[in-house]
Amino acid sequence: MGGTLSPNPGYSLTLRVRLANRPGQLGRLLSAIGRAGGNCGAVDIVSAGTGSVVRDITVDASSVDHESAIVDAARGTDGVEVLQVSDRTFLAHLGGKLDVVPRVPVKTRADLSMVYTPGVARVCEAIHQDQEKAYQLTMKKSMVAVVTDGTAVLGLGNIGPAAALPVMEGKAMLFKEFGGLNAFPLCLDTTDTDAIVATVTALAPGFGGINLEDISAPRCFEIEARLRAALDIPVFHDDQHGTAVVVLAALLNALKVVNKSIETVKIVVVGIGAAGVACTKTLLAAGARQIVGCDQGGILHPDRADLTTAVKQWYAAHTNPRREHGTLAQAMNGADVFLGLSGPGVLTVEDVRRMAPQSIVFAMANPVPEIMPEDAAPHVAVMATGRSDYPNQINNVLCFPGMFRGAMECRAREINEAMKVAAAEAIAGIITPDELHADYIIPSVFDRRIVPAVAAAVREAAQKTGVARRHRSSSDLPFDTADADA
Repeated sequence: MGGTLSPNPGYSLTLRVRLANRPGQLGRLLSAIGRAGGNCGAVDIVSAGTGSVVRDITVDASSVDHESAIVDAARGTDGVEVLQVSDRTFLAHLGGKLDVVPRVPVKTRADLSMVYTPGVARVCEAIHQDQEKAYQLTMKKSMVAVVTDGTAVLGLGNIGPAAALPVMEGKAMLFKEFGGLNAFPLCLDTTDTDAIVATVTALAPGFGGINLEDISAPRCFEIEARLRAALDIPVFHDDQHGTAVVVLAALLNALKVVNKSIETVKIVVVGIGAAGVACTKTLLAAGARQIVGCDQGGILHPDRADLTTAVKQWYAAHTNPRREHGTLAQAMNGADVFLGLSGPGVLTVEDVRRMAPQSIVFAMANPVPEIMPEDAAPHVAVMATGRSDYPNQINNVLCFPGMFRGAMECRAREINEAMKVAAAEAIAGIITPDELHADYIIPSVFDRRIVPAVAAAVREAAQKTGVARRHRSSSDLPFDTADADA
């Protein structure tokens, strides 16, 4: 069926139209939009007169070209005048998506004296005497830096720091909306690894956690490793570990659906980049034993002379226990699970047919997956993608708000594999046995149970593994009013 996208809110228009005020006119316009493939939403009256009606019509399209075709269809409808076309996605970004809002009012001289000079000097001196007081007396305890160099943005690639800013603003919004955490985008105008590490290290005193985002491989591995070694606050590359956590959560439930065990299934991973490597490490930590990785050169194994990077050499040495050789098609023979973190159209129906009975396919390339669900569905037991218009969307927002919330509440020095596995199990556990089925293996990102469950599991794992510096039995208080006991 190819890779045609369905109409979706990412390409959403508002058409302001003047319609002749006669019976059936609105129906004719909506039919024309429908024939052009548009998905109509809200229809609102702006004004009405004896001879005409002005309406706003919301329409979802699938691409910029599709938007143009829909507008042309509206203009070609008799009795319709298109007055204005607004791109709702661009309107949502107009002026940026974030504001910095004070938590304390400044309305009098007394207010000013407390929040700024001279009163603020007393607070500065208290922190100077005891650095830990920064967690109590500043925003540090709930502040995350969202850091990028713009080299691997979504499906766009190396578009630079300025063009990456809308994504980082969006990430900061999700931290606040889902996790109750403040976050600020830091788009760095350098791709030099040393410079990025030095810059983030220098900025770290103002933050309680560092979220690395959209930094290209293999540089992202070294940047994260060096920052983790240099800093005593959580450093988390979400493209790697957020993906890994949600993949594991989805897989744990998918395996329950097909009655298989993570210890015994054969998992084929395609795309040995940042996300692919992180997913593999987390799956291994969760008990997986038979993982076979594939890149453009085929199956990774220690005998391949072209594996020149340390990451791929590590991968070949720690996976593929049966030392399989060959192509992706050969790797798919008898596979129970396919995990795609690569690009569109990588997996064929013939490949899927080679899999074991009751197979699981996670095709996560965005916006067009490795195989379209319609093509794979007749041959698999469970299907998941990274898209919101199909069941089982594997979305990092299920992980990172709760992961950071839990890690920062207990002031963890780092985020380790035990914390990631605990987060995955918490996400999977949101779905009860009665609810679980092939089209519902992962909860909705809007399920408000997720963040508290993930945060609690992460705190417990941090305490068990000795990386927590602050211990409390619960997180009943809102984060921004947490007691200052540690």
